[in-house]
Amino acid sequence: MTDVVNIREIILAALMEILEEEQYSHIVLREVLEKYQYLDKRERAFISRVSEGTLENLILIDYIIERFSTVSVANMKPAIRTILRMSVYQLKFMDSVPDSAVCNEGVKLAQRKGFFSLKGFVNGVLRSVARNMDKVVYPQAESQPLEYLSVTYSMPEWILKEWLEVYDFDTVEKICLDTHQEKMTSVRCNLDKASKEEIVESLKAQGITVKENPYLKYALDIGGYNYIKAVEAFKKGWLQVQDVSSMLAAEIAAPGWGSYCIDVCAAPGGKSLHLADMLRGSGYVEARDVTDYKVKLMQENIERIGNINMSAVLMDATVFDAESVEKADILIADVPCSGLGVMGKKADIKYKMTPAKQTEIVKLQRKILDTVQAYVKKGGVLIYSTCTIAAAENQYNVKWFLENYPFRLESIEPYLCDELKGKTTKAGYLQLLPGVNESDGFFIARLKRID
Repeated sequence: MTDVVNIREIILAALMEILEEEQYSHIVLREVLEKYQYLDKRERAFISRVSEGTLENLILIDYIIERFSTVSVANMKPAIRTILRMSVYQLKFMDSVPDSAVCNEGVKLAQRKGFFSLKGFVNGVLRSVARNMDKVVYPQAESQPLEYLSVTYSMPEWILKEWLEVYDFDTVEKICLDTHQEKMTSVRCNLDKASKEEIVESLKAQGITVKENPYLKYALDIGGYNYIKAVEAFKKGWLQVQDVSSMLAAEIAAPGWGSYCIDVCAAPGGKSLHLADMLRGSGYVEARDVTDYKVKLMQENIERIGNINMSAVLMDATVFDAESVEKADILIADVPCSGLGVMGKKADIKYKMTPAKQTEIVKLQRKILDTVQAYVKKGGVLIYSTCTIAAAENQYNVKWFLENYPFRLESIEPYLCDELKGKTTKAGYLQLLPGVNESDGFFIARLKRID
């Protein structure tokens, strides 16, 4: 590498932003890679690997540090804590980097940041870890199941307790394991613009790996590309980046010819674009979101794909809009949530979320539902969805909603492949689990207005 110290300084700055300033990891890392796009591929890959790997394994890393440090991780200076974390990740997971180099560069980095008095501490901890890594004793599944899951998969215990109240140990471990797996990108093919065969051929011609998705014929998983906007099929509007779970929400909405659809928390707009495609130029889709930036992004996608029956609108879903009352045949309420179903793509979510924050999120979800349910026509459909697997935000919210508003759950089995049908789908809802299903963690309920 041309400048190893500089590369590690870039990583340190990114991790400090994410862990100490609570910035979103996917945004920070995207901006870093764009800023340093002149670096060679190996250096950019090193930045991504160490940054993302440190985040994914943070609890495990802290567990290891605590075995060798006289100072608890929580009581360390933020920069020293971060230097140790990124260094221990390399010692534990990256055989390609010699242990001596990791230790030396960690000490140099502490010095570069002005911590001359702590270079001996950093050196001592890292060299102790390097010499004794294989002697660390970890919690065992049989005797300490909660601690085992937490340390092994770097999952906060409070989240695990929630899951273990609903699912068995093996299912929870599958969910945890999936958060550490490398993910392909899920895309939806716009079959009105090109055949699936044309799309696959175009992707493969660019050296892109293509995998069929088992749940929907127009869904693909792709990998091996550098930048989605450079993919020819994407530029032509043949593809939309969208997880298959989000596609299923549009399938379950099942808009009829000429339906008027409102998506009240629409950004980044995948479900809205999908609904517009399903309407075949009839009806209309109003994609609403609360920030101007997100509305502009949705408008860019509308123009790229060429939808004429859709618009992006700046609107706050918590603020009542009298003009929308009983206007929607289909209303999508994919509400803000804890995001615990997409931790495999955004590892820092699990550390930023807390029980108190989740309680506030549930209040916001109910405020949105209370506001927007009036927009659904009599006989119309409300699709409630989240990208989480927390019962408080999913099943409990649906129960609360049915007790307070004139809606009933409606079977979603007509819209699903056989692999996804189960005991809840006939009742009207589906909980997708990462590691169990080939998708993000996602919840979808179909609610029909009955008065």
